[in-house]
Amino acid sequence: MTEKSPTELPQIKRRPNELSVTSYAGIGLQFVIGLFLFLYLGKWIDARFGTSPAGVIGGVFIGATLSFYSVYRQLTAAQKKDDAAHGRNTSR
Repeated sequence: MTEKSPTELPQIKRRPNELSVTSYAGIGLQFVIGLFLFLYLGKWIDARFGTSPAGVIGGVFIGATLSFYSVYRQLTAAQKKDDAAHGRNTSR
């Protein structure tokens, strides 16, 4: 049995502007990391200033809000790019 060189293997054809699953997984991972970062920041504030559980609660809410906003901006930008690539008019 002969091995094919990489140039002989069939290439997967993708549209140049196609959104990939990995970009969406990265967005989800970014959301989780932001949430945990602010959770631990809140825990640190609680330990440092003795404000338990206000720091954790505040950290979770701030982290969730900022992470959601970041995800929203990235998804709307991706949607606009996809609409422009396919000639869709989204102005209403």
